[in-house]
Formats: sequence, C-alpha cells, structure tokens
Amino acid sequence: MASSRVRCTPVVFAAVVCLLLCPALYGVAENFSEVKPSPQQVAWQDLEFGVIIHFGTNTFLDREWGDGTADPKVFNPTEADPEQWVRAAKAAGAKYVVLVAKHHDGFCLWPTKQTDYSVKSSPWLAGKGDLVGMTEEAARRNGLGFGVYLSPWDRHEPKYKDAAAYDQYYLSELDELASKYGDLTEFWLDGAGSAGHVYNFPHIIEWLRMYQPNTLVFADTALFEYGDIRWVGNEDGYVPFENWNVVDRHGYLRWRPAEVDTPLHESHWFWHPNDTSTLKSVDQLLKIYESSVGRGGQLMLGLAPDRRGLLPEADVQRLREFGDAVRSRYAKNLAVQHAPLPSNEAAALDNNPDTFWSAPTGSHHATLEMSFPAPITFNRAVTMEWINDGQHVQKYAIEVWDGGRWKTVASAQAIGHKKIDSFPSVKASRVRLNILSSSSEAHIREFQLYLAP
Repeated sequence: MASSRVRCTPVVFAAVVCLLLCPALYGVAENFSEVKPSPQQVAWQDLEFGVIIHFGTNTFLDREWGDGTADPKVFNPTEADPEQWVRAAKAAGAKYVVLVAKHHDGFCLWPTKQTDYSVKSSPWLAGKGDLVGMTEEAARRNGLGFGVYLSPWDRHEPKYKDAAAYDQYYLSELDELASKYGDLTEFWLDGAGSAGHVYNFPHIIEWLRMYQPNTLVFADTALFEYGDIRWVGNEDGYVPFENWNVVDRHGYLRWRPAEVDTPLHESHWFWHPNDTSTLKSVDQLLKIYESSVGRGGQLMLGLAPDRRGLLPEADVQRLREFGDAVRSRYAKNLAVQHAPLPSNEAAALDNNPDTFWSAPTGSHHATLEMSFPAPITFNRAVTMEWINDGQHVQKYAIEVWDGGRWKTVASAQAIGHKKIDSFPSVKASRVRLNILSSSSEAHIREFQLYLAP
C-alpha cells in the first residue's frame, strides 16, 4: 500500500511557496485598507489638474462626432500654435496636456505610416506637419507633462471590419505614439463606439507597457485589471460621492483614482462657431475645481482650438482668470500661524506636502489640534492624506473650540489625496482635525485653513 504522505520534492516546495507568495506578488489584498497605490499613481495624483485638447476635421465641419468621411483637405489651420494652447493651460494651473491624436473619425494628427488619412494628406504645412510632435515639444518647454488619446473606434479605416487586421493596425499606430514622443504622463482610452468590434484591451495595454512602463492608463472600470485611472461617471466636473481610491470588481481590489473630465464649454469638446455663450464662468470653474480636486479626484478640463489652430481669446482669458482665482483663494494658509507644536504634528501644518503627521501607531482615532495667538477667521479647510500607505481615514470632523466645547463645522468620510471642505465663516483660536475612525493610524500631509472671498 502506497504511503499517503506527500514527499516534499523541490518542485512541490516551489509550488507551495508560489501559492503562499502569489497574493503578495500580484497585489491581492483581503480588504480595502491593505491596497496601496504605485509610485506612479502617487505622482500622477499629485498633478491634480490636466487638460485634454480636441482638434481635427470636426473643428472645420462644426461637428462633435465625425463619421470618417471628411476630406483631409478640410484640415487647414492657418496659425496652429500648440505653444499658445500650453501656455493657456499652464496659466489655468494645469500640470499636463493630453492631445487627442486620433478621434473616432480616424483622422490622425501625426504623419502615421499606417494610413494616408492624416495630416500628411492635408494642405496644412504642405502635408509635412506633425501636431503631436509640436504639442509634445511645447508641453516639455513649458514644464508640463504630455499624454495622448488614441481612439480604438475608427470610422474611416477599412480594416476596422476585420478584427484581427484592425487590431494590428491599432497596435502599429500605438507603437508610433508610444515610441516617438517621449515619456507619456497619461494614455487615454474610452469605450465610445464599437460597431460590433471587441477590443483586445489587455493586449493593447501590454503593448503600451513595452514602451511606456510608467504611463497611467485612463479607462472605465470595465478595463479593470489593466487600467490605472477610472472615469468618475459624468462629464459635468464633479465627484458625486465619498471618494475612495480602491475599487472592488468581482472581488478583486485595485487602486483606481477617479478622473473628472469636463469641457471648458458647456457640452462641447470641439470648437464650434459663435460658441462664446457656452463658455463656463469663473464661478462655475471654481465650483468644478472644488468638486473634483477638492474631493480627491483629478480634474481633466477639455480645451478646443478654433479653425485658426488657436484657442479663442475668450477661452485664453477665462483660463487665466480661473487660474488666478484658484491661486488667490488658496494663497494664504492661516494654519501656518499656529502656536509652536511638536515636530510630528507641525509637519501637517507647514505648507509642505512632502512632510506629514502620523497618528500613534495602530490607532483608529486621533486628533490634530492647533491654537493661535489671536483668533483667526476661516471658511475653507484643505486636508491631504499621505496615501503612499493607502487610504486610511474613514470618518473625520473639523472642529473649533467655542469657549466651552468643541463645535463641528464640517465632517465627512473620505479624505484621500485632497479634500476641500467649505462652510460659513467661523472665528476661533483653537481648531482641530478629529479623525473619528481610520482603518489604521492616519497620516496627514497637510491640514490648511483659508478665508475665501
């Protein structure tokens, strides 16, 4: 009778070790609080604000969605100047630029070798122009990151009807964009349109990673295992919920921060004639900022050059006004006036997001309190969690001492990368951040106080 004991051969031993270690190797976690972002995701979330630029044949045909039949000769901007686009974006406070290199109509803004349906068949610069290259260079000159959107849906390319042939066509275009234009901050994907075509997204992302291992991939949660950023679920510019960075899909947990995309003009991603009335006001843009970046999301604002290849003057001015308004509102952090504190606590009050306060190890509740030599008046609080170790805060309150008790002026659940709380102006000489519940000890990069106009 053979023995029932399994002999631990080297092969069996290796298999057992693999089973034990695989969850750690592949980032599988048992609960939300154990999931941590990659260093690339942390760096991307610190950017907070980018722009996405739509420009193509639609611009010249007064369309939002092209059908792939437009003659390339209609694309003929007289003053195309990506430097102007980038400077305007930078004035607004954006840290990176994503260019729509190919929209759903299939027209390519770089001289791709895969098709003639591109700028090389247009009269612009006698067919010698490369708008992707020009935009990338302008972004680098101005200290901004650069990324691209390459639409999977292609309403022009004949190969689209043949899944295998089109997949190779798309990968060849991706090859050009990923290998010729430097490091990409973000690669943008969406699921708009398909006409029965099932995209091999895992293969697309694996191909991208060969050239761009550090780029962040934007996609909705359907592309769960390969995307790095998730769509917030609307194009109105706000996070409508308590924003947790970890998403559960079929029991599989991933760190997927939310990107909040919205156009500068109401409901318009491309430029249209006589469209000044749809330009969002500074107040609208401030509300968008505080409802996106201020709720731990990433703002992606859509810009649209006109038929000259320039952002309209009204758009440039509005972007500058928006940037000035944000900078003005958050210019004077009153928390730095606090009375002396131990260095650990002061690290969250020093206007330096590279330092942070840590609550006692293993704690699930803690307070960060400060006092002032004279009472201060404020109506905004900006709180930033150190997310490198995960998102831990589950409930918090901002409180002021009214002479006899602590009074709550704002409370919520998630903090995440950044949380902006607004409330009626309050005057106090003692203020505290009360971490009411956290999965483990809280880490706070910044706790700032402001008096907004």
